[in-house]
Amino acid sequence: MPGAPLLLDGLPADWRSGLFLGRVETADGPSPILVEGGIAFDMSRVAPTVAQLVERLPLSADQGERLGALDTLDLPLLSPIDLQCVKACGVTFALSAIERVIEERARGNADAAADIRARLEERVGGSIRAVVPGSGQAAALKQALIEDGVWSQYLEVAIGPDAEVFTKSPVLSTVGAGAEIGIRSDSTWNNPEPEIVLIVDASGRAVGATLGNDVNLRDFEGRSALLLGKAKDNNASCSLGPLIRLFDADFTIDDVRNAEVELTIDGPEGYRLEGSSSMNQISRDPLELVRQTLSEHHYPDGFALFLGTLFAPVQDRDEPGRGFTHKVGDVVAISTPRLGKLVNPVVTSKEAAPWGFGLAALMTNLAKRGLLA
Repeated sequence: MPGAPLLLDGLPADWRSGLFLGRVETADGPSPILVEGGIAFDMSRVAPTVAQLVERLPLSADQGERLGALDTLDLPLLSPIDLQCVKACGVTFALSAIERVIEERARGNADAAADIRARLEERVGGSIRAVVPGSGQAAALKQALIEDGVWSQYLEVAIGPDAEVFTKSPVLSTVGAGAEIGIRSDSTWNNPEPEIVLIVDASGRAVGATLGNDVNLRDFEGRSALLLGKAKDNNASCSLGPLIRLFDADFTIDDVRNAEVELTIDGPEGYRLEGSSSMNQISRDPLELVRQTLSEHHYPDGFALFLGTLFAPVQDRDEPGRGFTHKVGDVVAISTPRLGKLVNPVVTSKEAAPWGFGLAALMTNLAKRGLLA
């Protein structure tokens, strides 16, 4: 369950002035923390879970127990969420829509992807970037693509009225900064998905943001969209962190809308891949994605919402035309200046630490600590 102790190079450049929320592993068990003025406070006596703490915002960090300066904190850093549902939006960028159509047409076969990619980008690349999802122009483009024989379920969620929203992983299953992330051992085509993740309270209010890696198995999803669960939800396949930056006068939803998310992958054989995702190119506004996630449903513990990514790795790794796939030993780093850096090494899901600390274990731990009064 624990990740690595908080590393200084994972902190945002202005960590001394922002307001942050996270989780650490204390000697007694997992505890939510608030960081204000660069000082970390254990908030478990105020609210024993992050979900409960979010519902009490805004509040002063000094209501908790002072742990010390954040840069000297020597406690294992956990994923910064706990009881929140983990939701994700897919195909929110034009390029990601094209890549999903490629997966579908190639049936998960990386060898067939390059030719399909070239033809699709020529046919829909410019058009799909220019339309507003759900608009009359989008409906006209859809009809043209149907007539041209290149329509896809992925284009439907890219430019249609309804966003793709799915459940990424179970409550408490996410891992934090420094922890190993997992890919299925029987996957041969997969990649990270560097994203910004909004933290939303029970009423639907976005209270802050963090970084996330929505690890994806392209071969599984490409064979059939009905395999999305197997492509997305595996042991250690979802990481978040290092901390949640709470919205305030200096950090707002506009910082999310304009963020540049950088990604590097360093392989054990010396391979290096660099990429980025510009949030200002997203097809649907982040708060519109929150609205569509809420729909008519109720999330009493709130939710974390992955906003999707522009990043789609096509850089060859081993053989020309085969594109990118992970290898065990890769180190993935996702960063943006105001949220910091999320770093995770890659292993197979069966080699990653088993997920054993679930809801029953958390309730037992909190009861033992006298935090469920």
